[in-house]
Amino acid sequence: MSEAVDTLEKKHKDGIGEFIKKTRGELDKTTFPSRDEVQKTTIIVVISVIFFAVYLFAWDHIWVYVLEGLNWLVSWLTGI
Repeated sequence: MSEAVDTLEKKHKDGIGEFIKKTRGELDKTTFPSRDEVQKTTIIVVISVIFFAVYLFAWDHIWVYVLEGLNWLVSWLTGI
């Protein structure tokens, strides 16, 4: 038999107890950020959001100014 068939035959479903053991084992491998790391990354995110909000606000107002100017120019050229 091929290896793929061998592994399928050997595979069996584990019970809920085995699932919980494996889950706890995986949770033991994980690391969680410290309070200091969370505070620093939160500050970076807040500053980034404020920066991009101001940036997009400014570009929006620039485009409105340009488009109103073009609208005025077209109206003036056509005499409307």
